[in-house]
Parts: sequence; structure tokens; C-alpha cells
Amino acid sequence: MGPMQRALVADVLTYLRFYSRLPIGEGAHAPLDFARMAPALPIAGALIGATGAAALIVARVCHLPALVGALVAISVAALATGALHEDGLADVADGFGGGVTRESKLAIMRDSRIGAYGVLALCFSVLMRVAALASISERSVALAACALVFAGAASRVAGMAPLISLPPARPDGLGATVAAPSREIWIRAGFAAAAFGVAPWLAGAGAGHIVIAIIAAFAVAALVGRVAERQIGGFTGDVLGAAQQLAEIAVLATLSAV
Repeated sequence: MGPMQRALVADVLTYLRFYSRLPIGEGAHAPLDFARMAPALPIAGALIGATGAAALIVARVCHLPALVGALVAISVAALATGALHEDGLADVADGFGGGVTRESKLAIMRDSRIGAYGVLALCFSVLMRVAALASISERSVALAACALVFAGAASRVAGMAPLISLPPARPDGLGATVAAPSREIWIRAGFAAAAFGVAPWLAGAGAGHIVIAIIAAFAVAALVGRVAERQIGGFTGDVLGAAQQLAEIAVLATLSAV
């Protein structure tokens, strides 16, 4: 393994330590350098998606119904990340829905308690992903498993859209501590994420659906960024989590229409 390959593996492990609770070893608090490490992000996202895919296959082996298997898969994927992105979505929903001023929205987002908007957002996220995945599983469990891997990769790259286009909303938050990748590096990461679309394509998804899923993921994440700009004038870590969740939903929903 050459120096470039070793560096890529190290970057993937760093992402996994940050984004998941998988037993990766030491270095849990290693800083993220998005400006350099972005190309490794889709690989880490695909590996996280693979945890849900493995659970889906086990559920199939146990002859569980498609709906139950989909719920197991989404639950395992959420456990693998410690519900990191789900927490961000809930905080954004509570802040944007319950706050009046920019300051009050940011204060609500920082509050560890969850409100009605956050609960509804989580219900929407889980139900949409479970329903879409169950629909795919009814046709092909292999396609559903590949869809989870692809969604894991594409959604995490797309979820960086607010980071690319917006300034940090807080001077002391996550956004103020990380450097955004250049658009060129982000595009490279996007192509790397798109490459994982080969998996669902080989499992039976149409090429057109793969392309639409990629476009939908990035469009939805960009929309989250526009809303965040109007609501709080920038992005936070919670905004990035919300963008990832909606991008993942976009991918799975698109592939459920295959």
C-alpha cells in the first residue's frame, strides 16, 4: 500500500471515528480537515450505510417481513452513528420552527431538550426511510442493501452543501472550527459518491434513477442551506446533519420509484 492509499485509509478511519460509534480504535477526537479529507467522506458514508445493509440481509435470512426488515436496518444504521444526524435534524426543526429571532433559533438549537417540531421531524425522517426501503426490499433485498450503501455515501457528501456555500452561524460552534473544502475537492468527492451508484445499478436500478437520486440529494441539501441562510445567516453542525438526513431520504425515495 502506497502513501496515498495509506493516507486515504487514515482519513476514512478519522471520519468513521467522528461520524459513528463503530469500534475503530484510538483517535476519536482527531480533528476533521474537510478541506483535505473530503474525498474520503463517501467511503466512510458507504461503510456506515453498509451496517444497515448487513442488518437488512440478516433480517431477510430470518424471514422477517420487508417492513420489519427495513425498520431494523434503519435502526441499526442510526445506532451505528449514535443518531448524530437525527439529532441535528431535530435541533434544526425545533430551532427554525420554534424560534422568532436569529438568536432565539440558535439558542433553541443548542438546547439538548427536544420539542414538538423535532419529534415530528424525526418521525418524518424515520418513516420516510423505512417506507422507501421496505418498498425497495419488496422487489429486491439486494437492491435495498445496495441502496443503503449508496445513500450513505451520497448523502454525506451532499450534506456538506451548507458548509460549502455558507459562513458559520456561530463564532464558537462546529462551523468555526472546520475548513470547508474547495468546490473542486467537493466535486471530486461527489464523483466518488456517485461511483457507489454502480452498486444499485448492478442490483437492478435504472441508470436514470441513479442520476435523479444524486441530483435530488444535492438539491435537497442545497435547499437546506438556503433555508438556514434565511433563518440563522449561516450553517451549524445541526444544519449539516439535517442536510444529510434529507439527502438520504431523497436517495431512498427516488430508488423506491424504480
